[in-house]
Amino acid sequence: MNDVIIIGGSFAGLAAALQLGRARRKVTVLDTGLPRNRFADHSHGLLGHDHKAPLDILTEAREQLARYPSVRLVNARADRISGALDDFSVLTGDGESLGARRLILSYGVADQMLGIPGFAEGWGTSIVPCPYCDGFEVSGRHWGLVWSGPPSHNYVRLYQDWTDTLTVFAHGHDIPPDARADLARRGVQVVDGLITELNHHDSHNVTMKLDAGPPVAVDILFAHPRNKPSARLHESLGLATVDTPQGVALMVDERRQTSTPGIYAAGDLANPAMHSVSTASWQGAMAGIFAQQSMVV
Repeated sequence: MNDVIIIGGSFAGLAAALQLGRARRKVTVLDTGLPRNRFADHSHGLLGHDHKAPLDILTEAREQLARYPSVRLVNARADRISGALDDFSVLTGDGESLGARRLILSYGVADQMLGIPGFAEGWGTSIVPCPYCDGFEVSGRHWGLVWSGPPSHNYVRLYQDWTDTLTVFAHGHDIPPDARADLARRGVQVVDGLITELNHHDSHNVTMKLDAGPPVAVDILFAHPRNKPSARLHESLGLATVDTPQGVALMVDERRQTSTPGIYAAGDLANPAMHSVSTASWQGAMAGIFAQQSMVV
């Protein structure tokens, strides 16, 4: 019997495993090796690891976890969860049945690519969602933003800390007159019409072909497609969720516990506001600590 099974072994899951391993708790981490940020060349904003390749950071983290004999890393998918507090059962894709007193869900989210030719091919390189992750490297250059609704107006305000040259692509959205007036006041150009194709070039550059008007090139394109949990285990467990402009997230309390006692969640899966490796890491660490504390008698 494990003390904790962690489902998802990226930044949140490994951070949880580290805290639990240091508390000498028996832990199994199940992971499929497909982190959300695998498309990115570099990861930014994580203290001590700034500008490293995310897969390299995860490799180093796994090597460090080898110090802790109570932590086991397994390359497997979790197919089914059953049971309750102190007696959970997880069936893996390899047919192995594992027991645990607590669970931590950290299997992350999957971004839903816009149906524009070239969009998926540029995701994580010339098309990115987060200025904190990628903004500094392209600061002062020409940014583009695919408008996705009211939150996009806030992104415009935010981006002006990094650049004074920003073009908004309406892409079929009806931008309200008051928002258009504010964009004009800020010197932000609005390009109407639909983006029909994206062509990518070296050094982040991307050119948008439009259904009306000439192509427009920018140095980096920001977009915020909705995302969804990368697995459906929370649905079978009936865990409470919250629907946000970014997508569905698991609802957790101040101790990272979900609506089911003994099941914790961390990382992008349970964070509707800010997706970053720094956030995922501290949330994972806290989930591990709180899960450990809940087993102390």
